[in-house]
Amino acid sequence: MNRLYYGDCLTVLRDIIPIEHIDLVYLDPPFNSNREYNNIYKDETGRPLPDQVEAFNDTWTLNEERMRSIRQMPVLLREQGIEDEVAVFWKLWMNALRNTNPKLLAYLSYMAERLLYLKSRLKNTASIYVHCDQTASHYLKIILDGIFGHANFRNEIIWERIKGHKGNQYPKRNFGRSSDTIFFYTKSNKYKFFADEVALPYEDVTATFPLTDAKGRYKRRSPFRSIGAGARPNLCYEYKGIKPPNIAGWRITQEKLEQEDLAGDIDWVNGKPFRKDREGAGIMPNNIWTGLSCTADERLDYKTQKPVDMLERIIKVSSEKGDVVLDPFCGCGTTMEAAERLDRSWIGIDIAIHAIKRVARVRLEDRLKLKENVHFKIDGVPQNIEGALDLWKRDKYHFQKWAVEQVDGFVTTKKTSDGGIDGHLYFEVNTVYKDKEIESMILEVKGGKNVSITTLRELKGVLDNSDSMMAGLIVLHPLSERLKSNFAKFVGEAGDTTINNRPFAKIQILTVEQILAGERFKTPWVFGHTGERPIGV
Repeated sequence: MNRLYYGDCLTVLRDIIPIEHIDLVYLDPPFNSNREYNNIYKDETGRPLPDQVEAFNDTWTLNEERMRSIRQMPVLLREQGIEDEVAVFWKLWMNALRNTNPKLLAYLSYMAERLLYLKSRLKNTASIYVHCDQTASHYLKIILDGIFGHANFRNEIIWERIKGHKGNQYPKRNFGRSSDTIFFYTKSNKYKFFADEVALPYEDVTATFPLTDAKGRYKRRSPFRSIGAGARPNLCYEYKGIKPPNIAGWRITQEKLEQEDLAGDIDWVNGKPFRKDREGAGIMPNNIWTGLSCTADERLDYKTQKPVDMLERIIKVSSEKGDVVLDPFCGCGTTMEAAERLDRSWIGIDIAIHAIKRVARVRLEDRLKLKENVHFKIDGVPQNIEGALDLWKRDKYHFQKWAVEQVDGFVTTKKTSDGGIDGHLYFEVNTVYKDKEIESMILEVKGGKNVSITTLRELKGVLDNSDSMMAGLIVLHPLSERLKSNFAKFVGEAGDTTINNRPFAKIQILTVEQILAGERFKTPWVFGHTGERPIGV
């Protein structure tokens, strides 16, 4: 069954997807994660995030965790069968970037880890297309050459994403930026490539005598000119009263020409013979891709959205029906839609649950009429308390992120395994929908068992010193009756806040079990909530 995975693609690739399982990979990895996440949020709510919101973990910070990954990279390269020379170069390169561009170094190490695991998951006949812009494309190509081998580099594709460039009118100090780069690599030299599937119609090179085949494709005619230097007696003959076009004679012998004429492969134009083209379905596209853009009906106002017809070209040329297509940064799900339309199996991965929700709802259910658990399955999102406990044990930060997003909140940039403010939940403070303002509830997630009344006191202290109106605590483990009683007393003493003429408890508590049962914090209408808008809210 087709799958959407919620989580870091590194974890999914390493722990879930089998080795040599994938036929084709397309990835459009984010460089500016905050911008990407803000656009997902705008898709879900109709509004951009408030300026003060720290929406997403800054993946490209060169922190100690990232430095450990960088130091371990030579070992990982060798474990994956990459040549020692590449590992030595990596160490020298990374040492240079550490001081000159640490943010780029963090990004490149992040990508190198994932590209290594992607390679091992590709079948020997598979291909990979890496979409990037000028920010890091030249650096990524060096990494791709090291991991996949320069001999397996096939093309640097330039996609013209916009015609011209709005906002770059004269006078400016640089040229307009209107293109992206797509690097095309293969696992080996035995890769799939179906040129006829993406061939463009032949230009009508003989406009005076147009000719198309049964499918409406142009067929090019080529005169029977010899390419030999000087006369060749066996090619200098007269056929049906027609002499050779030059002194070198015909291109083929008279016997062969008669056979082709009898087989109907000769096109007679003004009494002269031309061979019908037999090269295939048309002209192969070159590496400059133009005319591929999102149509009005597919546009989702997602800033980095790619057109379906571009993904269809990639999928058609590098895979067959039934093959498995993977997009490890699936975003708004263009790859999934294109793969589904072309009868491929597919796997999509994204670290933002809001993106997964949007893919499932808009792309798969609304546009393609697919049903969850019938045509596709969403994995990585705990469905019961056992799944939540397992996620906590495997990845504490990811558990906190899941818990915040499960209640329609948005995670902060502070990456901690426990404690601190883990997210915010945003809501309206006016009843007039068209004139709404945004306020927030701070969220804290506790996955451990060390939850006590002190936890609530500390949370209230943070609330009192913040601009938020409420605070919510999410706890993984069930509360004892005594703790429930103490918490209820504390919540009552903390009092209410009035929003839209309605009282709401300043401090609120939800267990994961309650969240899985569908309960949510009691607030005004929450931005990011995907259900029906309540009447009168």
